[in-house]
Amino acid sequence: MTGENGPAVVADDVSIEYRGGPVKHPIRAVDGVSLTLGWGEILAVLGESGSGKSTFAAAVAGQLGTHGEGEGAHRRRIVGGELSVLGQPTRRLRQSSRRYTRLTGQIGYLPQDGADRLRPDLLVGEAIAEPIYARDRRFDRKEAGLIVARLVDAVHLPLGVLRLNTWELSSGQRQRVALARALVLEPQLLVADEPARGVDVLVRQSVLEALAGLQRHRQFAAIVVSSDLREARALADRVAIMSAGRLVGLGTFDEVLDNPLDPYVRTLAATASRPVKRKPATAGRGGVRQA
Repeated sequence: MTGENGPAVVADDVSIEYRGGPVKHPIRAVDGVSLTLGWGEILAVLGESGSGKSTFAAAVAGQLGTHGEGEGAHRRRIVGGELSVLGQPTRRLRQSSRRYTRLTGQIGYLPQDGADRLRPDLLVGEAIAEPIYARDRRFDRKEAGLIVARLVDAVHLPLGVLRLNTWELSSGQRQRVALARALVLEPQLLVADEPARGVDVLVRQSVLEALAGLQRHRQFAAIVVSSDLREARALADRVAIMSAGRLVGLGTFDEVLDNPLDPYVRTLAATASRPVKRKPATAGRGGVRQA
């Protein structure tokens, strides 16, 4: 099942609500979003906290259902429109069905806390290979080792980390391990929610470069959620901007930012056009390189 005769993702007037938990009435997190994602394309989804961008990304990745724990747990579900992913309509797709399992097996998902979700009792190599054996317990271990080693190299980590426990790595290293794990089954679609979130500013670029390099090599489609306009612009082909659950901008970055209609998009456009203040040159050096 590839769905390659049409776009990789088609959202047609999609609305998503939160139900249950401490809130008595449903909360609409995504309200009437329509967009498409082409094969081999990267779409950035930008928005403030609470804009619905992460909820929309979770829906594309097939990761709605119950969210949170204990009394604060609530259920997220599509209540309007249709969301087709890799040619499969998903609104009425049950998570217990074989079609759901086949579909999510073709989608790599890197959540915001992907680095923190790595099991501390596993070695790095085991953590990356875990999805392989969850799908096929009899998979050849030598072949799995080669797949994992190639991915570790692709995310700019030394092969020596394979023998370390996941908790021994830095946050930036763990995030790159989480990215490798999300791509170990060679998915047709990657959904990455704030892939560099919580990573030290000095290594954020290496995480994003690893993602971009893997996408260029494998040509999978990708939705990347971000709060940073500059990072998104360097990574993605087009941008979808969300505010209060609604889509307020869609197109290339130039199309959206050069003619902003929504107040939030105007704010982003102003930020994008603001000149960067450069530090004065240090004595004896030619200047300070912009980070």
